[in-house]
Amino acid sequence: MTSNAEIADFLRANMGALNERMGVELVEITPERVVATMPVEGNTQPYGLLHGGASVVLAETLGSVAAALNAPEGRFAVGTDINATHHRSATKGLVTGVATPLHLGRTMASFEIAITDEDGRRVCTSRITCALIERDPTPKG
Repeated sequence: MTSNAEIADFLRANMGALNERMGVELVEITPERVVATMPVEGNTQPYGLLHGGASVVLAETLGSVAAALNAPEGRFAVGTDINATHHRSATKGLVTGVATPLHLGRTMASFEIAITDEDGRRVCTSRITCALIERDPTPKG
């Protein structure tokens, strides 16, 4: 895979079991902006609120996809750090995450991920840093 379109198509088709289980859907994939939605239902903690860990899963997915799109030729992204601040709860509907670049380097990339509810209110702000390493990402075996 060499073009951003090929990478985006691959990632859209290979979201992985966790993202599929959580209902994460990529809706926009460009190097400048990656957007996905996730249902609150099925991703709640015992009080019926969106689980903070679910927000982090959404954020890591978005940041990793964005890093992959921005990785220089011959490099791929692996997460090295993520944090999240939870601002308010969500109890129903979809949340939407938007990843935008903070730093794009040859060996490191960082992104801010803003997660909002259906009313556009910020639920969570996350930041992820990915190392862009030289290695064949194709699974062996």
